[in-house]
Amino acid sequence: MQNKATDKIKWDALLAKVGEGLMVRTDSREVCDGDVFVAISGPLLDGTDFIPKALENGASYIVCANEVDTKSAELIIHDSPHEALGELATAYFKTDQNKIKLIGITGTNGKTTVAYLIEQLLSCAGMKVGVLGTVSYRWPGYEQEAPLTTPGCWKIHELLAEMSKAKVDVAVMEVSSHALDQKRVAGLKFDAAVITNVTQDHLDYHGDMETYFKAKCMLFKHYPNALKRGIINFDDPYGRRLLECYSPSIGFGLKSAASSDENSLCGEMVSCTGHGMQLKMRFGDKEWQIESDLIGRFNGSNLLAAQAVGLHLGLAPEQMDAFAKFDGVPGRLERVRNKQGFNIFVDYAHTPDALDNVLRTLRDLNFKRIITVFGCGGDRDKVKRPIMAEAACRYSDVAVLTSDNPRTEDPLQIIEDVRPGLKGCAVIIEDVDRSAAIRKAVAEMNIEDVLLIAGKGHETYQIIGTEKRDFSDSEEVMKAIKEIYG
Repeated sequence: MQNKATDKIKWDALLAKVGEGLMVRTDSREVCDGDVFVAISGPLLDGTDFIPKALENGASYIVCANEVDTKSAELIIHDSPHEALGELATAYFKTDQNKIKLIGITGTNGKTTVAYLIEQLLSCAGMKVGVLGTVSYRWPGYEQEAPLTTPGCWKIHELLAEMSKAKVDVAVMEVSSHALDQKRVAGLKFDAAVITNVTQDHLDYHGDMETYFKAKCMLFKHYPNALKRGIINFDDPYGRRLLECYSPSIGFGLKSAASSDENSLCGEMVSCTGHGMQLKMRFGDKEWQIESDLIGRFNGSNLLAAQAVGLHLGLAPEQMDAFAKFDGVPGRLERVRNKQGFNIFVDYAHTPDALDNVLRTLRDLNFKRIITVFGCGGDRDKVKRPIMAEAACRYSDVAVLTSDNPRTEDPLQIIEDVRPGLKGCAVIIEDVDRSAAIRKAVAEMNIEDVLLIAGKGHETYQIIGTEKRDFSDSEEVMKAIKEIYG
């Protein structure tokens, strides 16, 4: 058994070689002669099981958590292979040498919208901004569709290196609870960390809300390295808990509870209609007003989060009104324009809280009826399924229950799991075929009604079994309108 001093010497030597260009792999199938293989374990797989394949392919170095037979390859034991990968990625891509300010955003709902709003705000202030998030990975001159909200550790460092070459000033990254738990952001130094809210989601993975909350808190407590500021929603009970134990921070919210705190950004809703909102802001002794075409109180909170980041980065109040011409976020309460004049929106809401927020916003706009198409994803948190139905029925006059991404589960069983929460709606429609369900919802509409198609938002696919099929809610609803009304 090697001692820790020996491992430290070997580890430092390996970091130096990786810094000179030695390649690192986490997929044993991709290993080439001389490479480093890091044995990363996950919930279902033990990374050490793949060491023989890595050796067969010519690995010269094996990094893992335990003593194993590595034949002629050099074994380096590290307490956390995930953290080790972050250190190796930092050495390879020189991440710690780039000048990019890194902003991390976590929270159950609102991450994508806040990322877009920060991008808009900072771009209008003359900064070059990159974004890694649910919709895409992008910076000026480059964009690719995002396979994951938060990429794998090595990929993040690679993308940040490309941003550095493109002279990006600020990188904005959505950081999921899965990514934090799996240490995908290892080796990164965040300039600021934002938490939007914590509501029920991913309990299939985390088990309970407290564990889920602790995963979110890792962005603030486990990766503090260069973290200069926490930006925390004091309207959220979990946010208030974090504010009590994390400093320095800027609290933000639409309530006046923290208005006496000079480090609180407080917003007051001056007006909120179906065409947008006006917000009056106060931070210390400074006051200003902004306008946005976004609707809904939850978007008021998202606007506050973005401005808190602006304040942290030194923007003045007169630079904050950058949202009047903001085009919105793909699939986030996105209006589907049609020549018939129907009020139709698609939204990514796939948690009870998100669905509740969107429907409450639509109810406040005084449509005659709200028609909601929704479902629940397969191979995901089963506990929230009836709660999703309760959220849909709380504000909807017509609830249309259908499939979301059933994945490897039986879609009919998912609907069975959802059904107990279907109470209080005047009309309930069920169709396991999402396309047919959307058509039935359109057929149910009158011009004074509003139709919300929830759950998939910007996604252009549906996952059935293990197959990813082309599917867009926006396209399907336009197809239904054409079939019914010509």
